[in-house]
Amino acid sequence: MSSHTPETVRRLAAPDIRARKGTNPIVCLTAYDAPTAALLDEHCDLLLVGDSVGMVVHGLPNTVGVTLEMMILHGQAVMRGSKRAMVVIDMPFGSYEAGKEQAYENCARVMKETGAQGVKLESGPTVAETIAYLVQRGIPVMGHVGLRPQAVLTDGGFKARGRTDEERLRVMSEAEATADAGAFAIVIEGVAEGLARDITAAVDKPTIGIGASAACDGQILVTPDMLGLFDWTPRFVRRYADLRAEIGRAVGAYAEDVKARRFPAEVETYFSKKPVSP
Repeated sequence: MSSHTPETVRRLAAPDIRARKGTNPIVCLTAYDAPTAALLDEHCDLLLVGDSVGMVVHGLPNTVGVTLEMMILHGQAVMRGSKRAMVVIDMPFGSYEAGKEQAYENCARVMKETGAQGVKLESGPTVAETIAYLVQRGIPVMGHVGLRPQAVLTDGGFKARGRTDEERLRVMSEAEATADAGAFAIVIEGVAEGLARDITAAVDKPTIGIGASAACDGQILVTPDMLGLFDWTPRFVRRYADLRAEIGRAVGAYAEDVKARRFPAEVETYFSKKPVSP
């Protein structure tokens, strides 16, 4: 199909991620703004505009208060900043649980207004039917099993899942139902290594782990966590930088320069042009 604005770099899409099952690991991170997305794009196969934005950007206590408008706004920014990685947007709490039609209307709006390549739904016991409905209508869906942040109020906090036989069976059942419904990939969060390994072996779609061991087909982390922007991070996070300390050092140095009138210096100051001699 012809286009007035052809892209010089083809974005990865659901079939590309789906084809990575059992091959080279899939690299994923969260992104919420254009500059960060531009930096991550070179290294990541998939950028998730996670509803974690409510906590790490907007300071909310959990993800329940995130709105559809927030996800669209941040999704638009990430799409502007990235060129190659697949962009998937979390559907926030309350935007898909009421029924298949509600889910389609909201997911279609997200896809239209952001240009993203897919959406993610937390795969509770009633969501598989909705996923199938969406996929049949052209919306690529990523599932999410195990620890489900949107269920934090009913589950009693951010706790690892699948530690009892009953929970293990439930998480496995939800993962299998999500894959059978047509999800192109499944995030597995906060489960024991054995369960993550069993799910990865049982489903024919790639699994993306977060706190679910290296047994998964790929990994994702919340970018501000792995960059060390917070003084506390979950146990499963590896800090690849300490930007909290570095930002504090830089801001402190700026403050001292301002107080001592060392900033701005002459090189950072505009001056009037000298009048031209007659």
